[in-house]
Amino acid sequence: MTGKRTSLLLPNKNLTRRTALKGMGAAAGLMAAPGFVRYSQAQSSEPIRIGFQAHRTGIGAAYGRWYERVTTAAAQAINDAGGINGRPLEIVTEDDGTDPKRGAEVVEKFANQHKTDVVFGTLFSHVVVGSAPAAGELKMPYYVVSEGYHVASGSLNRYVFQPGITDVKAQVRAVGPWIAENVGKKITLVYPDYAFGHDHRDKFPERFEAAGGTVVGLVPIPPTETSFTRYFPQIPSDTEVIYHVMVGPGVLTFVKELGEFYGSSGPKLFGFIDSLEAVDINSPGLEFLDGSYFWEGMPRYLQPDASDAVKAYRAAVGIDDNGASVNDPKDVSTSAHMFGCWETLYIIKEAMEAAGYQGPADRAKLVEATEALTEFPEGPEHPQGLKVFSPMIHQSFGQQYISQVSGGKLNVVHTTSIEDGMYEPEADYTSMPL
Repeated sequence: MTGKRTSLLLPNKNLTRRTALKGMGAAAGLMAAPGFVRYSQAQSSEPIRIGFQAHRTGIGAAYGRWYERVTTAAAQAINDAGGINGRPLEIVTEDDGTDPKRGAEVVEKFANQHKTDVVFGTLFSHVVVGSAPAAGELKMPYYVVSEGYHVASGSLNRYVFQPGITDVKAQVRAVGPWIAENVGKKITLVYPDYAFGHDHRDKFPERFEAAGGTVVGLVPIPPTETSFTRYFPQIPSDTEVIYHVMVGPGVLTFVKELGEFYGSSGPKLFGFIDSLEAVDINSPGLEFLDGSYFWEGMPRYLQPDASDAVKAYRAAVGIDDNGASVNDPKDVSTSAHMFGCWETLYIIKEAMEAAGYQGPADRAKLVEATEALTEFPEGPEHPQGLKVFSPMIHQSFGQQYISQVSGGKLNVVHTTSIEDGMYEPEADYTSMPL
């Protein structure tokens, strides 16, 4: 692997938004204590080096391409505003091939060869799970932009955070009741057969069934599969809704074959946009999706009520009103996920400034400073929306978007509240030794 250096000059078991807001006072006190002084001037002119673990190749390459673009744009914006503690950010990129073993090797390379201050950006859950032990052993702060429940579950280690994007458990808890009330009550889940898909399988039924729904079928599919028709007969005939959440290079084939199998008379569809990330919704063969619903982490299409912060973010990362590259309308973004890179870099900045971070010797202080954060207000640094952070599980909670395909676009029809997705923490990373 060849590294590419891009120089871009209180734990609370009853977690609610109200308790998080109360916690801000305590966090402010902690940040004023020794070791958490905000530095107005840099103690070093050396850049802060961010190791960006990129899915440049493998099944995550489409995401990796856009994650890299957003990371570059966010680093540039931070540098234009003075950097972190007066020091510029430098992004050092390594390709992990969307492979768990290689991911661990990349984390070790960042620590031992590149000497980065933190590692950041990993998406695919099996790569996060495979890389996290190395981060813990090396005491390397590891800020992932994934979605799986693996971080919040407590199964990783204290050096791993997922603060800039919500997790699958919160997402499905938020959208499940809406599906039961608005789309259908008998549902079959079609999902990739690895950790991310298993989170949907395991976490969706509880809230959906509490709302009067029934999961009538489960259809796991290998994540590297390229043809899907042979799996569709496994979908029970009484299915009213097909819940699909496929990922990887075969997603366009998946949705096309689904349409060919059912035509216009099949069950209703509710998909996680992962099934169409980086795919033009007006591609031939996708006409059958008209009227179907999708979860989005952040809307692909510019919505009529978009805030100035959303518009500024979209301009900075280079996407047009349709969510495609401003340089190529066929280059469709991974809008529902990539915002997490923008927001996570700003969270790293906030934590480093709170810790007075100067170098690798301060990594433990950086971990504690990140755990002292409680809320990320909506605005230029967090355009997707307000987030409440749980230090215990190193995970943020935020709003979700449900969009409907209409007129060749995804139009938001419902926005969940933060409370819709909240759940009680089942772990406490802050009790683990540093």
